[in-house]
Amino acid sequence: MTSNNPLLERVRKLLTKAEAQGVTVAEAEAFTAKAAELMARYGIDRALLAAWQPETDHPADRKVDIDNPWARVQAHLLCGLASAMRCQCVILPRSGPGTRIHMFGFASDIERTDMLYTSLLVQMWQGLAATEVPAWTRSVRAWRRSWLLGFTSAVVARVRAAEQRAAAQADDNREDAGPGTELVLADRAKIVQHRIDDAYPVTRKTQMTYSGSGYGEGYAKGQQADLGGGRLAAKPGRALGSGGR
Repeated sequence: MTSNNPLLERVRKLLTKAEAQGVTVAEAEAFTAKAAELMARYGIDRALLAAWQPETDHPADRKVDIDNPWARVQAHLLCGLASAMRCQCVILPRSGPGTRIHMFGFASDIERTDMLYTSLLVQMWQGLAATEVPAWTRSVRAWRRSWLLGFTSAVVARVRAAEQRAAAQADDNREDAGPGTELVLADRAKIVQHRIDDAYPVTRKTQMTYSGSGYGEGYAKGQQADLGGGRLAAKPGRALGSGGR
């Protein structure tokens, strides 16, 4: 699904600027604040509208294949962003290299997650390529992996904070007497969880760890990125593709 919402188009333009070469730290920080604010506001607006008009947003799912290199790290980024934006991911078995993700959520939240994930991947690779691995590092690969995880942790934390601020501010700006934002979001979360339970009755949580020393530098870079807990399946699932069911 592709939205023509003017607010979301402004986010897309900010993300495009963030992906450009030569963007300064100050510019990236400015893009970050505005894009994260707009993205979160859009998500709340869609959720509240759907509470009154259910046909405007509906539960959905999307299957994604993530290829190497660093497929598990990319999956960690996707699942973290999805969780922050009120979606949930199930990591599925895959016979070949790479990782399979089945993402559940409402259509507007999946759309937001996909847009931000795509941009942040570009920013993450650019940041890693521009960062010099310290000469004293014993394992270059471990350092780079820890850098990537630090970047992921920073951007996910920032997205989650922006989403929480937007939700907290929503009721202050409303003029109608409909259900509160917290109740609307809780109801949507229950629907998403129910769909996951139906599709994958048995799951277990997984956690990423790191051994390199680049986490701090990656985290710092993630705090500059422009923004605009995954689950592991315990039984085989269907093959993933780029589209929904």
